[in-house]
Formats: sequence, C-alpha cells, structure tokens
Amino acid sequence: MNTLMSLWSRHEAELRGWLRARMPIQAEVEDILQDTFIKVMRQEPRLPDVAQPRAWLFEVARNTLIDRLRAAKPWVPLPADWEELPEESAQLDAVDALVACVPRVLSELDAQDREAIELCDLQGMAQAEFARIKGLSLSAAKSRVQRARQRMRERMAQGCQVSFDACGSVDDFVPRPPLPDVAQPGTLI
Repeated sequence: MNTLMSLWSRHEAELRGWLRARMPIQAEVEDILQDTFIKVMRQEPRLPDVAQPRAWLFEVARNTLIDRLRAAKPWVPLPADWEELPEESAQLDAVDALVACVPRVLSELDAQDREAIELCDLQGMAQAEFARIKGLSLSAAKSRVQRARQRMRERMAQGCQVSFDACGSVDDFVPRPPLPDVAQPGTLI
C-alpha cells in the first residue's frame, strides 16, 4: 500500500491535469480520478510486475475516461412541435411498399450479384457458408456480397427513383411496373 500511495501522490496532479484537458466538467474529472484510484487499488498486487508504473496509471485513467464517455447518454431536447413529426410507421409503410421493386431490380442484376443477394440477404445464409459453397475465401465472399448490395442499391435508386434522407434511410420512391407474368429463372416474384 505504501508503494501505491507513493506512486499515486507523485502522479495525481499530472493525472488530474491530463483529465481536465479531456473533460471540461471539473466534477466529472474528480469522479474519474476517484474511479481510477479505486481501479488502481484493486490492482495493487499487480504493481510490482508493472514495468512502467506511470504509463500504467495513465492507461488506467484513459480506460476509465473511455468507460465514462461510453456510458454517457447525450440528451437531445425534443423540438417544440414534436407531436407533428411524422410517425415512424409512415417510413415503414414506404419501405414495405418499396419491397415491390425488389423482384424487378433483382431480375436486372447479373447472375452472380443476384445469387449473392438471394442467398445471403434473402435466404439468410451466412457469408462464411456462401464462401464455402462458392469456393471463395471469406474475404472474397464478403466483397462479392458488398459489391452486389451496392449495385442493387444503385439500381433501386435509379430504377425505382429511391431517395434517401441524411441518415441513409429510404425517404421516397416511385414504384416501377410489375414484372411480366413470365418468370425468369432465378428471380423472385
């Protein structure tokens, strides 16, 4: 305990200054410093094995700060007209209606892209399994699926005139005419 107290007293002010530079609220700095001290006390039996005690203290303080920041949930005030905001269900209705465009766009993709999307996204096959059955490395399979998704997204945006909001969610679209009654091999109807 004497070694720990000596180490702490030598570096406490430096730790406090380091935390102040990263956390503007003084009360938070003191709380983080106290939490750091508690963590260091719990690890005291490990202290003789630590090659660089000062660096170790800063590592514990950094991890404590990160834990505190991750746990913080920022509060965002509601707008004054929050009741007039569109319902989330309206966005879901647009997405549900957009599903009608999927078979048409899928039929327009090349066979390799269509297969990747049908197996991994529509049938829920794991990409590792897709890689195995196609004789690909996992990395190559993931790339193939990503490229297929990107091409499908581009086709959806172009063909169905899909527009996206700032968050990347579907905002609006123009439905395309349905597929002809004759089904093409490998397509969903």
